[in-house]
Parts: sequence; structure tokens; C-alpha cells
Amino acid sequence: MRRSISIIIPAYNEEKRLPAALQAIREYLGRTAWEFAEIVVVDDGSRDRTGEIARAAGARVVGNPGNRGKGYSVRHGVMEGRGDWLLVTDADLSAPIADLDRLWDAAARQGAQVAIGSRALDRSLVGVHQPFFREAAGRAFNIVMRTVTGLPFRDTQCGFKLFEARAAREIFPRQRLDGFGFDVEVLFIARQLGYRAVEVAVHWNDVPGTTVSLGRGAAAFLTDPLRVRWNGLMGRYR
Repeated sequence: MRRSISIIIPAYNEEKRLPAALQAIREYLGRTAWEFAEIVVVDDGSRDRTGEIARAAGARVVGNPGNRGKGYSVRHGVMEGRGDWLLVTDADLSAPIADLDRLWDAAARQGAQVAIGSRALDRSLVGVHQPFFREAAGRAFNIVMRTVTGLPFRDTQCGFKLFEARAAREIFPRQRLDGFGFDVEVLFIARQLGYRAVEVAVHWNDVPGTTVSLGRGAAAFLTDPLRVRWNGLMGRYR
């Protein structure tokens, strides 16, 4: 029997995409065997009806103090989640919610505390690709990231990740980046703390029009992995 799950969605001005996403999640939960499940929407200072729509759909809404970015939103949601396992997913469900089964099965089979969705392990599962430049930039970032941090993963930026809550409670309070590189940072911290993370191929269809801010843009492409590595060398994640 599966234990409890919190599904965490960082959201900024997502009133148009949230209804379909929340309906898909509710339908998925209705046919699965989680003992307890909740949907937590982190409203990142939205100026539209994001919070209102999420509450009407039965989600628990937590609000940021203004527009703080995706890294802050994910950390906030993780620390608010009440489940034994915490899934972080984007509001557009680019990775379908049913692929939570893939993450859960891999974590259970390999005794991992973290399971991350990946678009790079099996590209045949990618239906709608990102624009060529973004996809090429992502591959270049991954080369830089692996070289600088030593992490072995081929896709750290997929917004579909599963954490055991006990591990997350130790990982996320140590997070220092709220922008682009927060995904790399939390995986780096997990490794430093001795937690096992597995990379799992998931289905993916790019949905244009992302609204959650990733921070400093192009500059973070090179600087964030360096910051993570430096913080690790300085012992700031201990």
C-alpha cells in the first residue's frame, strides 16, 4: 500500500491552466491507492485568480510574500506538504501526472529518497519538443552542470520530482538559490547528505507560456552551478 502524497504546484498567474491540471490530478488520485493525498498550490504573488481557482478546485493554497520565483515557491510548498512523499510538478503538467507511478516505482525498487523525471534518458517519450534553441541550451547547461558539480544526471531541470518528506525536510532548508539553479542545488545537497537519487525517464510535451520566474536568466546558465559548487566547498550545506 502506498503511503501519503502531497502534490505541490508552484503557480504564478496560472488561472487559465490550473483548472485542467487540477482536474487531471484529481482523476489520477481517484484511481490510485495512496492512503492520503493532497494538492498544494503555491501562489507566487499572482495578480489573477490563481488562488481563488485553486481553492474552488479543492487544493490547499499557500501564498508567498510577493513574487519570489520558482525556487522559493518549491521550497515553500515542500515545507508545507503533509504527505510522506512530496511530488513537485509544474502547473502545465508537461509531464503527465500518471508518470508519478514511474517515479514511485523507481524509488521503491532502488531504495531512493529522491526520484527525478528526465527528458534525456528516453527521448522517444518526448512528444512535443521545446523550441530548438531552448533544447540546445538545456543540453549545454547539463554539460556545464555535470562538469562543475559532479552530479551524474542528464536532466536536472525537468519540473517533475519526487522526494521522501523526511529527506526533503533536511534538504530544502539548506537551499540558497531561488532562481534557475535551485534544481541543481537541491540534488547536490541531497547527495552531500547521503540521500540516494534516481533519474527516471518520463513522458513530456512542451507547453509554451511558462509564467513562474526562474530568476537571473542567461547569466545563471554558468553562474549557478559554480555557486552550488562553491557553497559545497565552503561547507554551507552541512
